[in-house]
Amino acid sequence: MSTFTIGETDFLLDDRPHRVIAGALHYFRIHPGHWADRIRKARLMGLNTIETYVAWNAHEPVEGEWDATGANDLGRFLDLIAAEGMHAIVRPGPYICAEWHNGGLPVWLTSTPGIRLRRTDTAYQSALETYLRRVYEIVAPRQIDRGGNVVLVQIENEYGAYGSDADYLAELVRVTRDAGITVPLTTVDQPTDEMLAAGTLPDLHTTGSFGSRATERLATLRRHQPTGPLMCSEFWDGWFDWWGGVHHTTDAAASAAELDALLAAGASVNIYMVHGGTNFGLTNGANDKGRYLPIVTSYDYDAPLDESGHPTEKFHAFREVIAKYAPVPDELPAERAPAPEFEVALTPEVVPAPPGPVVPPVLRKNPPTFEDLGHLGSLLRYEADLPAGFTGGILSFDEVRDQAWVSVDGVRVGSLSRTRGERALRLPAGRRLSVLVEEQGRVNYDVRLGEPKGLVGTAMIDGAPLTGWSAVPVPLEAAASAPELRVASGSFALEAAADLFVDTAGWGKGYVFVNDLLLGRYWSNGPQRTLYVPAPATRIGANRITVIELEAGAPAVARFAPAALLGPREE
Repeated sequence: MSTFTIGETDFLLDDRPHRVIAGALHYFRIHPGHWADRIRKARLMGLNTIETYVAWNAHEPVEGEWDATGANDLGRFLDLIAAEGMHAIVRPGPYICAEWHNGGLPVWLTSTPGIRLRRTDTAYQSALETYLRRVYEIVAPRQIDRGGNVVLVQIENEYGAYGSDADYLAELVRVTRDAGITVPLTTVDQPTDEMLAAGTLPDLHTTGSFGSRATERLATLRRHQPTGPLMCSEFWDGWFDWWGGVHHTTDAAASAAELDALLAAGASVNIYMVHGGTNFGLTNGANDKGRYLPIVTSYDYDAPLDESGHPTEKFHAFREVIAKYAPVPDELPAERAPAPEFEVALTPEVVPAPPGPVVPPVLRKNPPTFEDLGHLGSLLRYEADLPAGFTGGILSFDEVRDQAWVSVDGVRVGSLSRTRGERALRLPAGRRLSVLVEEQGRVNYDVRLGEPKGLVGTAMIDGAPLTGWSAVPVPLEAAASAPELRVASGSFALEAAADLFVDTAGWGKGYVFVNDLLLGRYWSNGPQRTLYVPAPATRIGANRITVIELEAGAPAVARFAPAALLGPREE
């Protein structure tokens, strides 16, 4: 067994000065069949530690149904890090941000009536204690002083940007220590005096998060952490993308120079991200600082290892810098070979409605939200009768979260976008109104955490309330039976499992499955054009692709590109 402690000026590994050179890998953004590969490549860049968040809502999307198996097997992920001879840092939140939906908090938690998030609140603290104890059951026996490899655990996450409830932070510390965590505890905040003062406690080790002006920001951090090692525990080496934007990149040489400045100052570092991965399924978050901007499916992050896990220019630039300060393995990862390039014919799928009597829907005065129905999917169909003799008029809602397609008597007549600030449109004459609403990603930051999704508030026709609403979830697994959706599928054969890139050029907006894996969302709005298919999700022999289209007709062909196409770069 070893020890890992905080000394007067350094981290101490078995009482000897030790510098942490870490990189962030989120196990929940990487196919578990690729965990070992990504960890190994991070080591080959010169890292000695892997850091990961823990996403509460990945482990417990439904209250009481905890899952730490398969893609959620945090213990196996930590063991693979240990097998590579590396240490681990665990950041369990409970709030993580990370451009991950709802900032990692479960919807069942954030939709609890009256709950006060990320502060002293009985309901919130009771739930998070249960969550943390489950995480620490996995982490505690893997600590370095018990023969494992976990050296640091973080309390909360950039809390100074959100609140200043010291009692809340102290309760997190109590739960953490009571659950058997004995390694040093840290906090992280952006290096401003206000955030650093509000986001930590005297007995926690304060670290910073930044991607530039390292010398200046380390000086600010030192004012708040006068002893012990300086650490940038989120060194931002890239950025994330949102629909309708550009593909964000940072200059490799400039990022490497900032990393050099950090290491030259004697600081420890955690590179965020060393490999970003993918927001598979419906897991992307969203930002809203005055305008709602949902995050794309790719979390490439312009990281040293790209979305498919291969070295980039930044990998080699960072490796050269790290070699000035620490041993770096001689071995290099193989460069990426082109992925298989081919086309697959797609056949439209239509599933007729089941025969038999129609069960009348439950009517509500106002449209219910996703949370009212306990719906964790992305699509909800609302219906209501229009006023008798309706000859046309203006339909309006208090809010649309996040995208709506409006039909009258089965004919689509328009759409409403939260991003564009649209809440009203003119309807033609008709009898029956149908509104398909897509939840495009839950805000992962600040006061909009946990906001309701769907049609929010009162619906109006020409200023008069429209009441008598029904709402039915539209599961993607049964999309072919939904009249608003266009579904097409096709088969293709592979001689060996392989990484693939589905090219969505010419498609509208929707989702793609390959075999059983929901790759995520696509949108002609860009910037992202390809969806990544990890090799472990493919099979030798027959494979199947299914496209669910929301806006255009069902595509006739699926094309597979030789490489990722993530859109025009930021200039």
